[in-house]
Amino acid sequence: MAKYILKRVLMAVITLFIVICLTFFLMNAVPGSPWLSEKTPTQATIDALNAKYGLDKPVIVQLGLYLEDILHGDFRTSLKMQKDRPVLDIITSMFPISARIGIIAILWAILVGVPLGCLAAYKRGTWVDSLLRVICTIGISMPGFVVATILLHLLTGGIEGFKLFPTTFDGSWQSYVLPCAALGFYPMCYLSRQTRTAMLDSINQEYIKTARAKGLKNKKIIFKHALRNALIPVITYLGPQIAFTLCGGFVVEKVFSIPGLGRYFVMSIQARDYPIIMGTTIFLAAFIIIMNLVVDLLYKLVDPRINLSKGGN
Repeated sequence: MAKYILKRVLMAVITLFIVICLTFFLMNAVPGSPWLSEKTPTQATIDALNAKYGLDKPVIVQLGLYLEDILHGDFRTSLKMQKDRPVLDIITSMFPISARIGIIAILWAILVGVPLGCLAAYKRGTWVDSLLRVICTIGISMPGFVVATILLHLLTGGIEGFKLFPTTFDGSWQSYVLPCAALGFYPMCYLSRQTRTAMLDSINQEYIKTARAKGLKNKKIIFKHALRNALIPVITYLGPQIAFTLCGGFVVEKVFSIPGLGRYFVMSIQARDYPIIMGTTIFLAAFIIIMNLVVDLLYKLVDPRINLSKGGN
């Protein structure tokens, strides 16, 4: 196990290095400058700003200096959005907001999606199964901003006399409901469909037939024996999805004016604030890598037959 974890950590470092390099080169390949805006400064001012922040050097030199700063725990400071404020400070102050919304969203997605998938498998071929499949297909096909817009229209006064929740995020518990519902709707539908498929596959296994032959009740077979093996593909999906959800739903945070990391990431791209773009990208990539490692370790917990030391999944 220790050898496997060490191997995965080394792979994670290499992956993160590749992500940093690609993001850095692509970011600098886009035409434009952080200093160009409605009130464009003089060329002398632009040259002075480039020299101050090291943007006048060749891109490969800039990358080398940036990697050196990262090794010392310095993610530099914001160029425009919160000028001279450390990027790490910005991330640590905004991530908790996105994380709270993401945790609630992913929890309700799991608590609703997995049982619905089990129910659809248990009621396969019936109208219940058909109805759940239609709902989940719609949920998977519908973009997040459409779900958010529909919820805003229906539950914030778009229909006269039917205002239940605030239109923008203000920190109250009511303002958490719609963003969490919109953010968790897609993973809930996806989890439901994935659980149903995995459950139907498990139901046809020999050990399930043996359990039926022993006279066990169908509900116990479905929800106790078949569900455990069906959780492996569900866990695989949850790893990166949890990372994306906790780091902020970019569109959802924008729609509900949530001062979270996802919304700020979009704004930093629009403003070409290079240090914030790099910092948030590295944070998200590292989070996804960590969650994938956690998922691999959870495989062993769910199914003890899996041998991680041999790279088996």
